[in-house]
Amino acid sequence: MDWREFLGSIISNASERDRIATEIGVHSVTLSRWVSGESSPRPHNMRQLLRSIPKQQRNQLQSLLEKYSSDVSDFEIDTSEQEIPYKFIMEVLDARASIPDLLRFWSITRLVLQQALRQLDPEGVGLAITVVRCMPPRDGKIRSLRESVGLGTPPWGGDLEEKALLLGAESLAGHVTVSCRLEHIGDLRANKTFLPAYQVEHEVSAVACPIMHACRVAGCLLLSSTQIDYFAPEARLSLVRGYTNLVALAFNPDEFYDPEKIALHIMPPQKRQQTFFDGFRQRVLKLMQDSSRSEKRLASPEAEQLEWQQIESSLLDFPPENRTG
Repeated sequence: MDWREFLGSIISNASERDRIATEIGVHSVTLSRWVSGESSPRPHNMRQLLRSIPKQQRNQLQSLLEKYSSDVSDFEIDTSEQEIPYKFIMEVLDARASIPDLLRFWSITRLVLQQALRQLDPEGVGLAITVVRCMPPRDGKIRSLRESVGLGTPPWGGDLEEKALLLGAESLAGHVTVSCRLEHIGDLRANKTFLPAYQVEHEVSAVACPIMHACRVAGCLLLSSTQIDYFAPEARLSLVRGYTNLVALAFNPDEFYDPEKIALHIMPPQKRQQTFFDGFRQRVLKLMQDSSRSEKRLASPEAEQLEWQQIESSLLDFPPENRTG
């Protein structure tokens, strides 16, 4: 018996086939194609397949897979990877307690995103994670969201902060921030209702989870993957929720807003926004230099926020006919 035959005997039970497919994050028909030989799993799919198989069958399937691919012999099937390590949680709490206010947001979000990227994309198949935060209210309402700290693995660049944009009601992040509910899209090619943050040629699935505190919202954690249904497994969604709760520790209490204050506008697309961000860093430095001659000197985060607010004003005044395409 080879591995395809053995897998076929396991998934002959329809409910078990559906369970395994959901755990892996593929369609059940994909499992049938692996069994028939029409297609073959990639290395990260093999690892997920082994994790999803009951323990009493896992060793035999791994032995059969090793005959098919030498990579399998290096797999360490550790189901504890489905949980955020306790040691890391304590590291975040220590940072929350000890880091000065001015550095807390950047330090904690970078710390959490680095760990989340390692755990959610151990095979490097392609993942982007971004913290999206509410812009300060205008006339008592939140009109847009700001992408801030972001990290990714290829095809995304490592640091996504330089590509940050303002998002609105047209975006997946906007929809989730308004509804205060996690939302994931298994195939962006089939569902184009809401757009994620960084659209690249190989982007296929996305998930966003609201950043909450005491029934108030500060934005969301936004993730995009190159794989179809990558966020379908409940264990992976649980990790997304957990990392989102850790990111919430980076925010001040006054950065969380009552949901009724969220009234997002539709923001122009990336190519139309880009001209407003040209020279962003130079304008921030000028604000800081100018403030040095006044009584209140601006720190870098404060100057950046003022510049973001100026860009938001320009984009909100953008003619409606130029908000698409």
